Amino acid sequence: MKAVILVGGEATRLRPLTCNTQKIMVPVLNRPFFEHLVGYLKRHNIMDIVLAVGKSPVQIQDYFGDGSKLGVRITYSIENFAMGTAGAVKNAARFLDGAFIVFNGDIFTDIDLSKMMQLHHKNKAIASLALTPVDDPTIYGVVETDSQGRVKRFIEKPSRDKVTTNMINAGIYILELDILNYIAPNAFSMFERDVFPPLLEKGQAIYGYPFQDYWIDIGTPDKYLRLQHDLLRRPDLVGVGNKGIKFEGKSFVHSSAQIEGPAVIGEGCFIDRNSIVKGPVVLGARCRVEEGAVIEGVILWSDCQIGQGAKLRNCLVASHCYIGEECEILDGCILGDDVRIGEGSKLSNGTKIWPGKTIEPGTISF
Repeated sequence: MKAVILVGGEATRLRPLTCNTQKIMVPVLNRPFFEHLVGYLKRHNIMDIVLAVGKSPVQIQDYFGDGSKLGVRITYSIENFAMGTAGAVKNAARFLDGAFIVFNGDIFTDIDLSKMMQLHHKNKAIASLALTPVDDPTIYGVVETDSQGRVKRFIEKPSRDKVTTNMINAGIYILELDILNYIAPNAFSMFERDVFPPLLEKGQAIYGYPFQDYWIDIGTPDKYLRLQHDLLRRPDLVGVGNKGIKFEGKSFVHSSAQIEGPAVIGEGCFIDRNSIVKGPVVLGARCRVEEGAVIEGVILWSDCQIGQGAKLRNCLVASHCYIGEECEILDGCILGDDVRIGEGSKLSNGTKIWPGKTIEPGTISF
């Protein structure tokens, strides 16, 4: 079975991290997010992947190529304009020759795809939708099913008094090839609005697959940070080495420095005297943590420098950033690539700094 991965969005919610980096290329534990998704698909014997991209795929192709280095086959389906979830799949129709899987490209999950495939075939469905429970269904499109799991209706953002289920569309579908006949060509089209409801009206069999496995949409900075914190706390992924600390190559750590896992330390890092690195934390390759600096719950991309006495907590820092001495970058702050923060500056409460910006010394933004 082939998988179509939808990566055509502009990733505006993840900016400024995605100003220079496409969403599926943002690092998760120092590897592009899409590399984790490829590994997941391979575990379910899915080796043919069609990437539905909405702009030039050069950045992705330069890294992944045809997928052979990862043991898969990657084909690129390029859209000339925004086509929506269904429109993007229709655009990729020439690459499909049987039942296939559709994945929103910003989802990380442990759902048992193999079991979902088995139930799809057993139910003889034209479409099977993965459904996951949420605490507040009023901000999502919910999917109502009968006792056998067959979908009865779709309800978009129901009011509290109209909620009949907390199961939402998880952005994972198994579809029969025939479904392409119900999607308009060369047009913007959404499965949840333009395809699935009309299919129900025609009496076509659409089934839900409820699951309780891990699932997260990394489309926002807080969820992107949460995913990495969650993965760092999973011993099967990180707990290799002393106290859950994983070094990905040679790095220098001063004898007086403290590193508390879980942590992933990229190759070529420098962690100076009396500094503290407290997990869950990720340091990209060639990062420098100068004397007395403290970083906690932070995701650093590559080639960042943290000045003496600086304090970083629960923030996201893209590549080639410089944080001056005695700075505080706290709680939800997001720095794009090539940002320079002047000495003694204090940023908090989700402050966003766009790529290439310089913040003057002593700046305060709370």
